[in-house]
Amino acid sequence: MILHDVKVHPESDRLAREDQLAWKIASVAADPVALDADVVDMIINRVIDNASVAIASVNRHPVVSARAMALAHPRAGGATVFGLGPDVRVHAEWAAWANGTAVRELDYHDTFLAAEYSHPGDNIPPILAVAQQTGKSGAELIRGLATGYEIQVNLVKAICLHAHKIDHVAHLGPSVAAGIGTMLGLDTEVIYQSVQQALHVTTATRQSRKGEISSWKAYAPSHAGKLAIEAVDRSMRGEGAPSPIYEGEDSVIAWMLDGKNAHYQVPLPAPGESKRAIMDTFTKEHSAEYQSQALIDLSFRMRQHVKNWDDVKSVVIETSHHTHYVIGTGSNDPQKFDPTASRETLDHSIMYIVAVALQDGEWHHVRSYAPSRAQRADTVALWNKISTVEDKAWTARYHSTDPNVKAFGGKIVITMNDGTVIADEMAVANAHTLGATPWKRADYVRKFRILTEGILEQAEIERFLDVAQRLPELSTEELAGLTIALPAGNLEVGKPGLF
Repeated sequence: MILHDVKVHPESDRLAREDQLAWKIASVAADPVALDADVVDMIINRVIDNASVAIASVNRHPVVSARAMALAHPRAGGATVFGLGPDVRVHAEWAAWANGTAVRELDYHDTFLAAEYSHPGDNIPPILAVAQQTGKSGAELIRGLATGYEIQVNLVKAICLHAHKIDHVAHLGPSVAAGIGTMLGLDTEVIYQSVQQALHVTTATRQSRKGEISSWKAYAPSHAGKLAIEAVDRSMRGEGAPSPIYEGEDSVIAWMLDGKNAHYQVPLPAPGESKRAIMDTFTKEHSAEYQSQALIDLSFRMRQHVKNWDDVKSVVIETSHHTHYVIGTGSNDPQKFDPTASRETLDHSIMYIVAVALQDGEWHHVRSYAPSRAQRADTVALWNKISTVEDKAWTARYHSTDPNVKAFGGKIVITMNDGTVIADEMAVANAHTLGATPWKRADYVRKFRILTEGILEQAEIERFLDVAQRLPELSTEELAGLTIALPAGNLEVGKPGLF
């Protein structure tokens, strides 16, 4: 890997293209390196993972609305839409919108956390949609996805967005544009312009993840993917972009991030170096914010030591800065204690999540968020006894670059009314690569079967799993099989809008 210094430059510097981060990203995307076998295998896992959570959410309101909008933009030979068979095609950018929303709605797919946080699986819907519309093979799609993961993960390692209240999808726009560039075999110049355009149009504030969290949390990444596709389209036609988008004196960094004295070091593969960033990412066993994964597993382990939840005086979660301030009491969001809050808000309340995990010993993507579950009196009582504090040791582990040290968990301290203290800690979730039960292909397949049970016919489950696991061999025609059809009449229809 090469560490690239990224700083703001005055216009008088006339920073050469070759010295700009967007060009360096484009150069990585244009580098025709071979992929390692374990990377290919992991990409297949994540394609299965995305499909499982997309189908589990296929009739939730935001997904129904996104699908309705996509279906208003039909295109012969376009891209497929989750829930419908391969004969139904829409424009690629609208397929990315519908499918990306379905994938993100439950917040249940893969994650990478470093200086920033991300769900790199958000790269899959837009890149797949373009692959289907442009007649690419499974092998070409895999190359594009490897680049998408590589660029997003490395930007997340180096450039913090949330400290400046910029939403994390600002790293997704450039990664999708770069991934599409790799898959289509575009030259460096076109990818460079695409990356810059995609960043320029995908910067937004973090209010989407603050206060009363709405369905826009599901739409934000699909919107970024849609805009990235459009940026590539414009660049292929010869249109330019604001430049230099990262280093310019009126750039994203200068006015939205660390400012004119900023200095980032962004790691990117050297020429000829394999793209392996997907191997640094991890998926979710539980349908909740990633920082809660280890704490859910820890709650399952600790619950056996408490006989009566009424006897609990307090529960304190000692954890990282990010967990404390984003999903903990450090956020100062009263909505995180509201029994009538939206699913999206409850998903971002570690206090609620730990209360339910302690009481139930399970976490279910539907039952654990049901209004009747959130409003249970004994749960509300326990929920209000839970708080978080930052422990600098956990913050240091959260930001560590050593994969053997990096952790997203914490310590739970339960104090009983009689003074008894029950304490335990967990660094990484069981499903993490360093966890108690690291996930393999069989685990992704099992998750797919669980989440699609009762929604898909058994023949369709087996068909999709067969197609997905043959991804490197898929022809152009077979790539349309990377969609999933519900039985006729089982898809909800959205409310009318403008389209």
